[in-house]
Amino acid sequence: MRTPSIARAAAAITAAVLAAGCGGATGTTGAHGLNPPDLPMLQTLAAGEGQVNLIAWAGYAEDGSDDRNVDWVHPFEQQTGCKVNTKIAGTSDEMVSLMKTGQYDVVSASGDATLRLIAAGDVAPVNTDLVPNYADVFDGLKNQPWNSVNGRMYGIPHGRGANLLMYRTDKVTPAPDSWRVVFDGASAYTGHVTAYDSPISIADAALYLMKTTPDLGIKNPYALDEAQLKAAVDLLKIQHKAIGEYWSDFQKAENSFKTGDTVVGTTWQVIANMAQADKAPVQAVLPKEGATGWSDTWMVSAKAAHPNCAYQWMNWIVSPKANAQVAEWFGEAPANSKACEQTSDRNFCTTFHADDDAYWKDVYSWTTPVRNCLDGREVPCTDYAAWTAAWTGIKG
Repeated sequence: MRTPSIARAAAAITAAVLAAGCGGATGTTGAHGLNPPDLPMLQTLAAGEGQVNLIAWAGYAEDGSDDRNVDWVHPFEQQTGCKVNTKIAGTSDEMVSLMKTGQYDVVSASGDATLRLIAAGDVAPVNTDLVPNYADVFDGLKNQPWNSVNGRMYGIPHGRGANLLMYRTDKVTPAPDSWRVVFDGASAYTGHVTAYDSPISIADAALYLMKTTPDLGIKNPYALDEAQLKAAVDLLKIQHKAIGEYWSDFQKAENSFKTGDTVVGTTWQVIANMAQADKAPVQAVLPKEGATGWSDTWMVSAKAAHPNCAYQWMNWIVSPKANAQVAEWFGEAPANSKACEQTSDRNFCTTFHADDDAYWKDVYSWTTPVRNCLDGREVPCTDYAAWTAAWTGIKG
């Protein structure tokens, strides 16, 4: 279950991002301006160590305890001899904090956490040659700004999704096709608007401004100079007056739409699926401006006590059958192109746009903001520490 932990992790976040900006570690500086430690990656696989400690989003490591028919953990354990110990994390900030303890081997990190983990030296580069199923991962998920630095992969892609706009069809008319309804038009629904509770949500406002206010010069919603960040923050402060609640727990978000406490705001496809299954009158759309989104990556701890089991887990979870199972259970596009042949719903990958390159061109996956502008400009950009401080100011 996802619960807010921004304040709890603020010190750790700031330290990680500042370390990246100062270049205090040894290594090669990539396009992000990051200078991560030159950590070794596993060169050969050996026998498993008997267990693996995961940090995962809810729904990513199902063992039959939630639904006896949903279990890809026990088959993995039986095949590899690696017992799976799973810690469910509520937010990306919590994942970053947990990985710093060195007690976990692998984490299913989203793009708002990955560069922080890389910059701090908390995760090691991944030898994709030791992960045979990596070959079938969609090319659009490989060597991306959120999972690689200077051409080195730091994880194995798991799946992806868009941050959609959801609305109550009995309360919001006409049917919205733009993020305007939660920004410039939010006052019409004061007290019943929702947004994801994270500094990375600043990118939602930046994307809207990128499409509607071109004079600001925003080219990438994660690459904001101080003036651009201020414009996004100002917009979000206006939106704040209409917010009924911010969400990070997807079950609470779904319930809020069901009860009508929330009538419009940011959602994930899984929330829309749950609400519709419970007969709530909701629809979710990809607005005409496009959307931010998430692409999760399994990353190996630089201090992994069970690296061989960690690699076996990454290969398993991105295998066609397991990747299809988790994608359908969670509600996301799978990473493995062959997973589409394994889904129980033969239209699943079409519904979730798994191989629709045109769709993903309009989805800007979460990427940790860093000082070196991700859009290539040779001016300072604001980093995640600045976004964290700004988010605190937005919420008051």
